[in-house]
Amino acid sequence: MQTELDRSFAALSKSDPPAYFISYTVADRQDTEVSGSNGALLSSATSHVRWLEVQTRVGSYQLDDTHKVGDRQPSWTSPGTSATLDDDIPVLRREIWRETDRQYRAAVQALIKVKTSQQVEVQTAEGNAPDFSHEEPHTFIGPRVEIHVDRTPWEERVRRYTAAFSSSPAVLNSIATFSALGMNQYQVNSEGTKLAFGQVHYRLELYVQSKAPDGMDINRYANFDWLGPKDAPSDKTVMAAVQRLIKETEALDQAPLVDPFAGPALLTGRAAAVFFHEVFGHRAEGFRQKDINEGQTFTSKIGQQILPDFISIKDDPTEATLNGEMLLGNYPFDDEGVPAQDVVLVDHGILKTFLMSRSPLVGIPHSNGHGRRQLGYVPVARQGNLIITSTHTFTDAQLRAQLIGLAKQQGKSFGLLIDDIAGGFTFTGRAQPQAFQVTPLVVYKVFTDGRPDQLVRGVNIVGTPLVSLTHIVATGDKEEIFNGYCGAESGSVPVSAVSPAILISEMEFAKKETSTDKPPILPPPAHDPEAKGQQP
Repeated sequence: MQTELDRSFAALSKSDPPAYFISYTVADRQDTEVSGSNGALLSSATSHVRWLEVQTRVGSYQLDDTHKVGDRQPSWTSPGTSATLDDDIPVLRREIWRETDRQYRAAVQALIKVKTSQQVEVQTAEGNAPDFSHEEPHTFIGPRVEIHVDRTPWEERVRRYTAAFSSSPAVLNSIATFSALGMNQYQVNSEGTKLAFGQVHYRLELYVQSKAPDGMDINRYANFDWLGPKDAPSDKTVMAAVQRLIKETEALDQAPLVDPFAGPALLTGRAAAVFFHEVFGHRAEGFRQKDINEGQTFTSKIGQQILPDFISIKDDPTEATLNGEMLLGNYPFDDEGVPAQDVVLVDHGILKTFLMSRSPLVGIPHSNGHGRRQLGYVPVARQGNLIITSTHTFTDAQLRAQLIGLAKQQGKSFGLLIDDIAGGFTFTGRAQPQAFQVTPLVVYKVFTDGRPDQLVRGVNIVGTPLVSLTHIVATGDKEEIFNGYCGAESGSVPVSAVSPAILISEMEFAKKETSTDKPPILPPPAHDPEAKGQQP
């Protein structure tokens, strides 16, 4: 890669127009996945792929072929290509050579359009920021990682886990998926960076579907993440999660619907972590601040208070674990060759900076190691490990008492306790309302008159970020972790969010989308006394 880079850059940097930056990345990926459903094996496979990405930039760091033209949406997919699996240097050099030529030609054509647009379109202040940042080169050669997975034990485990779900007549469908990933990434660029590093990740996902009598779909989900084969969860641990999901599914099937509601809400730590990821995290991604089509909620608010003064937020992808639990958003270098960095975004309520890739902003000229992407996409600023801390903490019992107190003050007969959240989405584009929607999975009414909590269903959390964030009045004293995958412009990337529970004085809940399909007319065969032929 380095040899071909030297040859290409020597020639193309003297062409007209010149290439001022070239980068080569080869991602070598090993995958193993075993999936089962309802007591049977669905799939079991191992794959090995290599992906070559060539980036050639023409023009200058200030203005190059990637500059956004007007209100036209950029293409987020990367025109990379599959690479040979053989360690055959001449073949790999030939593939790099062909892709470099293709990318240079495309970049030249793009630069012509950019320069034309400069003459006829108004340039915003944010759009006048440089198109690319000049970064210090880094050299790191780490050990190569490999995964060697015996699929047979996992085939038996996914059968056993999903068969256990079938013990409940409420379960319509269940899926268990084990996956193992070994990724080695190699990168060189014309600034002098030379990197080779690997990461390993194992995951088990449990998913169960049901349908309430009124037709509403009920979904429950759990996942386990670990770094080494010996750290896999025990059968006892997984089966405990299976039984918990079954109990929650059965209870949700019979839970009453709750009407739209605006009032106090208490989000447990994992639910609060997803809330911050959606409501704050995406709006703190740097590339959104320079795009005229974005809502730019926080663009002009650096140095201003956007959260209560007891809350601070950082994004630290350098952390691999927290309190012994894996953080999925950990990485040593981002996908633009910049070291991962611990970035303080909010300090005691004051916005300090944004998550930055190598797309600079006016006043923030450099990356802070958050340029990320799924293979086949162009890196942009993305979250890694979003960590929320607080100086105004209370025990669970104290937070619950405050929730009841707020409900009484507002003349409500109850407040809502959000115990789990599936995820959500947020609108950041200027053409849409600056709003978010988060989907809670487990919701309880907490009554002011002392009645037992009541499990309910059928609502989504909705709101606008500037208002919702300022309504946080207290937090818990324990951190909880959400590990998952976030889909956005640069594809799906692994992320973590860490937060204590949060108490919000007023939150709005809207009716959840539902289905009009009734549950199955007949019970599952294993739970039908009239069914015949149950034994083979």
